[in-house]
Amino acid sequence: MQGLRRERLPKHVAVIMDGNGRWAERRGLERSAGHRAGVEAVRALVRSSEELGIGWLTLYAFSSENWSRPRAEVELLMKLPEEFFETELPEVVRRNVRILAIGRQDRLPPNVRRSLADAVVRTQGCTGMRLVFALSYGGRGEIVEAARRLLRDHELGRVEPESLDEKGFAAYLDEPELPDVDLLIRTGGERRISNFLLWQSAYAELVLSDVLWPDFGRAELEAALDDYAGRERRFGRTSAQVRSGGSPR
Repeated sequence: MQGLRRERLPKHVAVIMDGNGRWAERRGLERSAGHRAGVEAVRALVRSSEELGIGWLTLYAFSSENWSRPRAEVELLMKLPEEFFETELPEVVRRNVRILAIGRQDRLPPNVRRSLADAVVRTQGCTGMRLVFALSYGGRGEIVEAARRLLRDHELGRVEPESLDEKGFAAYLDEPELPDVDLLIRTGGERRISNFLLWQSAYAELVLSDVLWPDFGRAELEAALDDYAGRERRFGRTSAQVRSGGSPR
């Protein structure tokens, strides 16, 4: 990635971290070993992204659909965020990274909610990269919850339907400051977005990697960023409009 200009970096990178279980199975290990190896990959990705100058990094840590997995696996997955915050928070603060969260936090176990809330509070003064954890998150659910908040404000006379536009609706999403996704990476060889950031990914560039998540390191991230930097983002425009500087619709 030598020579990649900062202006060619995506502002917001979102990652669907897939393949922990298959990584473990291929090594004759329990699935839990894959999930723990996945946490190590998260640590490495956060450091690399901050060092490379990414502004926003959103990680699909636990989906709303993941609650249907076997109970023992869910219990393990719920321990991992707490362990991550306990061990990595000093490093996160040192790197000036601010932690945010999206998703149905009310469904998380109390200890996870406490550790997450503590991480958010302790990093709220950090001004560097934003690290967003999507926990108990689903894109459709987020949009439905936004519609409910909007309806409540309408009932209170705070908003009129005629005045609503896309920017106004986005203010009701889980994290109103979250910018649109520029680059969406999915590991593990799958070819779907799995209900992740549906609103924010309307014009995201996709990189679908066959690498299983625990093996996704800095080299794979830099390859994805190089791929992104070489693309022409059109936003509905023609190539001629992009070259002439025409405004996206």
